[in-house]
Amino acid sequence: MKALTFRDSLKLVRDAPVPRRPGEALVQVICAGICNTDLEIVKGYAGFHGTLGHEFVGRVVESPDLSLVGHRVVGEINAGCGHCELCLDGDPRHCASRTVLGIKGRDGAFAEFLSLPVRNLIELPASVSDDAAVFVEPLAAAFNILEQVTIKSSHEVAVVGDGKLSQLIVLVMAQIGCSITVIGRHKEKLEMARRFGSYRVLLDAPGLGREWEGRFDVAIEATGSPAGLATALEIVKPGATVVLKSTHHGSTPLEMSQVVVNELTIVGSRCGRFRPAIDLLADGRLDLSPLISRRLPLAEGILAFEEAARSENMKVILQIG
Repeated sequence: MKALTFRDSLKLVRDAPVPRRPGEALVQVICAGICNTDLEIVKGYAGFHGTLGHEFVGRVVESPDLSLVGHRVVGEINAGCGHCELCLDGDPRHCASRTVLGIKGRDGAFAEFLSLPVRNLIELPASVSDDAAVFVEPLAAAFNILEQVTIKSSHEVAVVGDGKLSQLIVLVMAQIGCSITVIGRHKEKLEMARRFGSYRVLLDAPGLGREWEGRFDVAIEATGSPAGLATALEIVKPGATVVLKSTHHGSTPLEMSQVVVNELTIVGSRCGRFRPAIDLLADGRLDLSPLISRRLPLAEGILAFEEAARSENMKVILQIG
């Protein structure tokens, strides 16, 4: 099969083995989205080598559960051992022995086929289009913030960053009715955030953090770069919470004194549960098409990565099946 793999460089291979794992389902990938984590992996993040990609929609072609065959699915990306306390409690996201689709120990979705345990697969309702389904995984990551942090309608929330994940975070925060401010560097993306539910947008500039110092109850850092954390720490009130969503290669310099002096809580936030994301998409009220910048076939995967890395672009989708 064709697959977009990363070893020392990104490469399209045409003779990759079909990834059949014992006891798992085989999924034919329909389309998959490139996210910032994929871009960071090719810079060295996570030390992953193999087929990239974890945001996907596909159709089950083989499965121990025959009722799934032929159905469209998305898949939870963390495949736990199934036996530890976390897995038995139904939450393998931090299983010590987990593999992670396209990120850790498991080939991913930038291929014609992928393999996942049946318990990871969720059938999609007909009302969720293929394009919308590609956003289930990152939308679930946005919902995960609400699983970790109590955010009230009375709170002032800042989203630092204006990229594709930030836009999804705005959509989720808008469900609460809190006041949302987005801080970013691209006027067009900021206007998109306004349409998605942001009350206020601010163009990032030197000194902006000091201008808005002590304003926000919660700051959500989703810039995809080390610089965003410093801004997030500057703009929150004493006793506030800073949520970190970015994953990137390399270290992040941090002045910790303000964390101590202002008694801030820093929360790392990663993968979320898929059901809230699917339910939000299933009612048909969200139009995520403005977030799709390019659509390219798998054969042009290297070009797709180049396009995804361009700052003006949002989601780039690989059309596979």
